[in-house]
Amino acid sequence: MEMEKESSSEKERNDGRLPLSEVVSDCVKRWFKDALKEAKAGDINMQVLVGQMYFSGYGVPRDAQRGRIWITRASKTRSFWKVSDKHPGYNASDSDSDEQKGDS
Repeated sequence: MEMEKESSSEKERNDGRLPLSEVVSDCVKRWFKDALKEAKAGDINMQVLVGQMYFSGYGVPRDAQRGRIWITRASKTRSFWKVSDKHPGYNASDSDSDEQKGDS
């Protein structure tokens, strides 16, 4: 009876399936490599993403210094934090109601 259990568990290991955690880990590592390639090419959004991935250790060993370098590089290229010329606290769900009132 125990031999059957052992042989079935060996079959599960040898059927070519990987544990889900290994598959996800591999995908995240490939995502980081792709993002890093685009970040080095000058893509600001990818520079921010790479910085965040370094800060959190997502797909790469955690390294706050490298994260800061990538975020700083992105912010020097262009201010990606500024959404528009709207005042602080502006809520996009307001649908620019103030501007529409002035048009009529």
